[in-house]
Amino acid sequence: MPVVSTRELVGTAVAAGTGVAAFNVITLEHAEAVAEGAERAGRPAVLQISENAVRFHGGRLAPIAAATLAVARASTAPLALHLDHVVTPELLEAAPGEGFGSVMFDASALPYEENLAVTARMTAYGHRHGVWVEAELGRVGGKDGEPPPGAHTPGVRTDPDEAAAYVAKTGIDALAVAVGSSHAMTERTAALDHGLIARLRAAVPVPLVLHGSSGVPDHEIRAAIAAGMVKINVGTALNTAFTGAVREYLAAHPRAVDPRKHLVPAREAMAGTVAGFLGLLPG
Repeated sequence: MPVVSTRELVGTAVAAGTGVAAFNVITLEHAEAVAEGAERAGRPAVLQISENAVRFHGGRLAPIAAATLAVARASTAPLALHLDHVVTPELLEAAPGEGFGSVMFDASALPYEENLAVTARMTAYGHRHGVWVEAELGRVGGKDGEPPPGAHTPGVRTDPDEAAAYVAKTGIDALAVAVGSSHAMTERTAALDHGLIARLRAAVPVPLVLHGSSGVPDHEIRAAIAAGMVKINVGTALNTAFTGAVREYLAAHPRAVDPRKHLVPAREAMAGTVAGFLGLLPG
């Protein structure tokens, strides 16, 4: 199937009052698992590659992008390719040439005015090259071993009035917001601020994005979508499934040396996780 765009998938979800799930790809097995899970669920999905994943692949975007794009094209599910958590302008600038129709530029670690200025520049570049741009305001936290920020730390939760001004001044197409989730959670115990989600939905004219959804329970994800969240990002849950399956296989087969033997159950476990998250989406 031809690769679709994140813009199209998110727009369709907004019109239908549902959500679209985006899954982080680190290895070829991740991409294959997302495609398999989407096919099982009969739902579209976004395949997203983060700057951290590019760094893992020696700083080379082209090989993992090409492999992921090939998986998407071979799938019967509608799949989009997205570049996630980009902090390096040069990487964003490389995105259009590698088949990415969308990018999340992450300047959330910067003070508000600096975040706004650099995001506006990167959004303008993206739009000149036909790229849909997501950005983040507030501090979701939890990446690169960073401890999750406290819920009452100043600047952590996204302020609706600030968000409205930020969207207007940057021209972004979607906004990732901090509403109680955190990256890299391995237990699904996050409690979201659904009232804040509703206020943000009312304040900004672009779709909202929930990062750190691996740590959010099923009922909280459903409630978040009902309150106005659209793009639901999932990463750590795939890695948890992958690593758990590998550990289980190697514990039962301590003399195994062929990686295909443990990668098959790892890929299968991730595909099941993908299908499970997609099954949460209404519609």
